[in-house]
Amino acid sequence: MAYLLGIDLGTSSIKAILIDEEGNLKASSFSEYPLYQEKNGWAEQEPTEWWKACCKAVSSLIHSAGIKPFAIKGIGLSGQMHGAVLLGDHNQILRRAIIWCDQRSAKECAQITDTIGRERLIQLTANPALTGFTASKVLWIKNNEKAIYEKIKKILLPKDYIRFKLTGEFATDVSDASGMQFMDVSHRVWSEEIINKLGFAREMFLRLYESQEVTGKITAEASQLTGLAEGTPVVAGAGDQAAGAVGNGIVKEGLVSSSIGTSGVVFAHADKLLIDPLGRVHSFCHAVPHKYHIMGVTQGAGLSLKWLRDAVFSDIRQEAERLNLDAYELLTSQAELSPVGASGLIFLPYLMGERTPHADPFARGVFLGLSPKHRRADIIRAVLEGVVFSLKDCLDIIEELKLPIKEVRASGGGAKSKLWRKLQADIFAKEIWTVECGEGPALGVAILAGVGTGVYASVEEGCKVVVKAQKTDEPNLAAHQAYQPYYELYRKLYPLLKDVFRELGGLRE
Repeated sequence: MAYLLGIDLGTSSIKAILIDEEGNLKASSFSEYPLYQEKNGWAEQEPTEWWKACCKAVSSLIHSAGIKPFAIKGIGLSGQMHGAVLLGDHNQILRRAIIWCDQRSAKECAQITDTIGRERLIQLTANPALTGFTASKVLWIKNNEKAIYEKIKKILLPKDYIRFKLTGEFATDVSDASGMQFMDVSHRVWSEEIINKLGFAREMFLRLYESQEVTGKITAEASQLTGLAEGTPVVAGAGDQAAGAVGNGIVKEGLVSSSIGTSGVVFAHADKLLIDPLGRVHSFCHAVPHKYHIMGVTQGAGLSLKWLRDAVFSDIRQEAERLNLDAYELLTSQAELSPVGASGLIFLPYLMGERTPHADPFARGVFLGLSPKHRRADIIRAVLEGVVFSLKDCLDIIEELKLPIKEVRASGGGAKSKLWRKLQADIFAKEIWTVECGEGPALGVAILAGVGTGVYASVEEGCKVVVKAQKTDEPNLAAHQAYQPYYELYRKLYPLLKDVFRELGGLRE
């Protein structure tokens, strides 16, 4: 029996899963690490802490699985997109990695737009300049930390630092790299025009691969630290969203995933590159060779509920620990006591700025309609509904671009919540499906590892074998109609508050 290993470098932890060639989950393990936020809107992590967590998770998984390391035929890597890991001479880390949700680079986005031209930038990269992308982060380093910038030899995405530590090779894949804003996305190559005009050295950028291609093998040193067999192939893998889509079987048109993790993502497969001329959704390379995807992102999806749990209702977390229950289950059970529309309370989940459809780093979270009549249940439900409203914002744009939506598959931590799935079904007016193995990105790159090592003939075949979907929630059309006025009011709020957000951003927070 062949086994396949998927490693996913998330925002809060790294997860490793082991499946057999039929897609059965053999073992899983994870290890956490901190997020550093020294200033409002900043977000950084230590790559060395990622690597320590990777070694811990993988060695623990191999031990718990009870298999010989050489039984693992291939390894796939997934990770949080858009980060910037900077290496200097002798491959030393120059500073903490600036990660995807960091919002410091608004001025650099304007600089990129002015230098390349908005239309030309979208034509080449399929996206407008955004603070979330890698290009603006590295340009911020160039503008603000010149001594560090002058030492840069390589720019890596988060998962590709793990690849380097595992294999000694510098490589990346087209799905993750197309989120850096340095690629000519339609041709799936680095854009010499953008790199040159922004003043970067071509040598800083890694070799590009399709997601299923083998990029290197486990070194003797990595073998000692992780327990993996020396020489085990490592495939290119994918950014977490494309990897998660493969793990959900989103590998043909008509299938869409709605993922609620730290961020929220609506992801649609596209056979050809489609670009929103208004730049409201992202267009990137897919992990399926020569295919693309459309992606809408809300920055603060699960993050909003986590904030509510930790900062507002910490007593629920304490109660959950006392009862040995999941705090999120207690929160959502409370929310079920509140009616559709949360008794007239609306929440904007813009705690970390926003990506789709507004692309505004100054946007912030808002409760509208708060009054003495509102109780805990209403506040929790408003947060849950606000996140789903933000996902519907994304879904509406995908439909506007004429991509068919035949089936929506829920994934991420939000898919485990019966109420959050029901809210998606009712607000989207779509059937909601889930997959049996909810391991998302790690499962997706395990499938890619199977393709790269010959276990499966193609990504599509791998998904047919491994991914098993089932319908879990039907839309309640009466509830959908009841939500419509709340959703329309939700959509009116950002235009009314846009200038206020920017004014607030100019004050000391």
